[in-house]
Amino acid sequence: MALFKTTLANPSLSKSGKFTNSFAVASRIFSKNLSYVSQPYRSICTEVINVLPPLDETYISNNFISLFSQQKFSLDDPQLKNLAPSLNPRIVETVLNGLGSWKIAHMFFTWASKQHGYRHNCNTFNAIASILSHARKNAPLRAVAMDVLNFRCSMTPRALGVFLRCLGSVGLVEEANYLFDQVRSMDLCIPNNYSYNCLLEILSKTNSIDSIENRLMEMKDFGWEVDKYTLTPVLMAYCNAGKFDKALIVFNDMHERGWVDGYVFSILALAFSKWGEVDRTMQFIDRMEDQNLMLNGKTFYALIHGFVKESREDMALKLLEKMLKLGFTLDVSIYDVLIGGLCKKRAFEKAMALFFKMKMLGITPDVQILAKLVASSPEERVVIMLLGERPKDINDEGMIFLFNSVLKFLVNAGKVESTCYLLQLMMGNESRSDNIHILDIHQTFKKLLPNTASFNIVIHGLLKTTSKLDQDAALSLFEDMVQLGCERDQLLYNNLIDALCKSDRLKESYKLLRDMEQSRLQPTHFTYNSIFGCLCRREDTVGAIELLREMRGHGHEPWIKHSTLLVKQLCKNGRAIEASNFLADMVCEGFLPDIVSYSAAMDGLVKINKLDRALELFQDICTRGCRPDVVSHNILIKGYCKAGKVNEAYNFLHKMRVAGLVPSAVSYNLLINEWCKNGDIDKAILCLSQMNEENKKPTIISYTTLINGCCNSGRPDDAKILWNEMQEKGCSPNRITYMAIVHGLCKCGKPDEALVYYHSMEEKEMKPDSYVSVALIDAFISKHNFSMAFNILKETIEKGNIPDPTDKNYVTIKDAIFKLSKDEQTGLEVKALIEKGRIPTISVSCLSS
Repeated sequence: MALFKTTLANPSLSKSGKFTNSFAVASRIFSKNLSYVSQPYRSICTEVINVLPPLDETYISNNFISLFSQQKFSLDDPQLKNLAPSLNPRIVETVLNGLGSWKIAHMFFTWASKQHGYRHNCNTFNAIASILSHARKNAPLRAVAMDVLNFRCSMTPRALGVFLRCLGSVGLVEEANYLFDQVRSMDLCIPNNYSYNCLLEILSKTNSIDSIENRLMEMKDFGWEVDKYTLTPVLMAYCNAGKFDKALIVFNDMHERGWVDGYVFSILALAFSKWGEVDRTMQFIDRMEDQNLMLNGKTFYALIHGFVKESREDMALKLLEKMLKLGFTLDVSIYDVLIGGLCKKRAFEKAMALFFKMKMLGITPDVQILAKLVASSPEERVVIMLLGERPKDINDEGMIFLFNSVLKFLVNAGKVESTCYLLQLMMGNESRSDNIHILDIHQTFKKLLPNTASFNIVIHGLLKTTSKLDQDAALSLFEDMVQLGCERDQLLYNNLIDALCKSDRLKESYKLLRDMEQSRLQPTHFTYNSIFGCLCRREDTVGAIELLREMRGHGHEPWIKHSTLLVKQLCKNGRAIEASNFLADMVCEGFLPDIVSYSAAMDGLVKINKLDRALELFQDICTRGCRPDVVSHNILIKGYCKAGKVNEAYNFLHKMRVAGLVPSAVSYNLLINEWCKNGDIDKAILCLSQMNEENKKPTIISYTTLINGCCNSGRPDDAKILWNEMQEKGCSPNRITYMAIVHGLCKCGKPDEALVYYHSMEEKEMKPDSYVSVALIDAFISKHNFSMAFNILKETIEKGNIPDPTDKNYVTIKDAIFKLSKDEQTGLEVKALIEKGRIPTISVSCLSS
């Protein structure tokens, strides 16, 4: 348990010296919370202790060390009792530092504290604290911190700082905060700027910005001056916490005071890099170099690693150039990082340029670098050249590592056939090939045998394709591994099973699963779900349930995406009852499907008019504690509407609200559509009003349905009002909406008004369906405006929008053309169009008949 935290949140408390925790409270908290408490101390003697000469102290110290270091040691040893009266803090400190074991040191420290006439001081407390912190023994260290307070050990500000650092080094930050406050409130120490600096240094490692800022303010309020060692941990804390602006303020303050050195400089530079501010980091480095502030080699290395991690190899290379100019000695590791980054970005030419530069500087590339270059090579010729650069003293392990990089190169290049051929050669299977480069590569490695990694690379490469030949080759290599004594791991089995399942090779997948179990390799959730997915894609509900039983026995959960896919496919094919039964079987096996699967099943049942069964499923969901969502409610609203039970649908909308769900626009649109179909326009309009009241913005579907419904009910004026309202609310009409109002106004005998919307539609380059043009033509004929009807007919013909004989509007247009042909104004022109074949589906003879 951590000590009680007393970091001051209010600096005014520090001014008055009134701290929140009294010594009595502290004692209770320590005694209650500390898991380890040292043995009770005897009362402190106040008699003056005789100071022995240094020579005698050395003799006594050595005797103590000798006694406590014995294998069979007892605290009742007579020699120990004889030496006890000679104890003083200097001797105890010397003995503590001379004992090799923290346990023995702690035993001696505890024993000494109980000796008559002896009292620990701040130096002995710091000595044991240092030993325990180095051994990372937090429990006894907490107890020692409590003892400082329990026995009112006076501490100098520097000694307090040292003890705080011991606590901070093992992460006992709250304990350090507590001790700092208590020694001051108990008048055991008056902390100075050094004490504060040590505490700030501890806090900077915890990203506790509030604590840092409170302590800094408190320090200033007590009158202590901040210095370089005060602001350095503050800067580090801001950097670690990503407080970019505050970090820069502190840095600029330090810079103005002349406190910026290489260490401070590196803190901010590394922070820039961690924040991904690569360009700004370089600008910052350049600016500092102008002021003769340089990074050390460790920081350069860290920055280069950071830049490569951010995929900014360009800047990393610039840093490398700086290091060379400054005379830093570079090792192979930094080139490994840079070349690895360039290869990952497929900047092979730059990687090779760096490789040759490295060689010019006399740095020998290791196997790791060569392997990265080989794997990223553009062609076999380059691979052979790189293999020639391998170290002369390379061992078999290094050679097989290089060989595997060649396999990676071939796989990455998509040269599957060459990869398999090379592996077969390495296995001793002679075969013919015209690929000279592969034969040359084989000569380099002919004394080696492939290892498990070799097979993994090639098999994974083969499985990238869905080709049956490649999968067969992968299976063949998988069998060859046994003959060479290469272990087949869990990942390899999983990848093979997954690939076969995706190719619907279920039988072979099951065989591998059984082989895996016999090989004492435990199948994972991925293994089972690969097969489960295949069964679901096959719509094999029986096989899926059987596998679920097996999965349950091994503690694996099925992936919801597979069961949902199965339910959707079954419903799509009209097998919603089977889908519903499958979900029930899943529950019986102990797996609760999610609401998406249930919703898909309910939707399927609604589509085949099984509303009662869908409602039963809905009730089952609620009973099992699976909370139905808005989508599932909408499905049932749709089901009620489809069954002509619009009032029940409306009541279900109310149930949705009671369940704490907010109806969606879809919920309302379903009701609006049904009321419009039934001619209950007022209820539909009322529903639209409800949407507005509930801040549920009506959609284009809402308005289009209502406009169409108003026109069908002979209420064109209401349709136009809705049209205007829709536009005022920023809901722009689409092609369907335009066709609805044009067709609707025509039905209401208002072709002139419909024509306005028709032309507006054309201006917006929205092409109407043929039934809209036919409706306009027919409506104008009904109004005996034959010339306008003929003009629209000509436009329709020009646009190739005349219905063909299979269209239900064909009879209407044929009748309209017949009427136009009998009119005195349009008759001749209509017949001319027919004779010219402009209306291919109608002939002059058709008109006479």
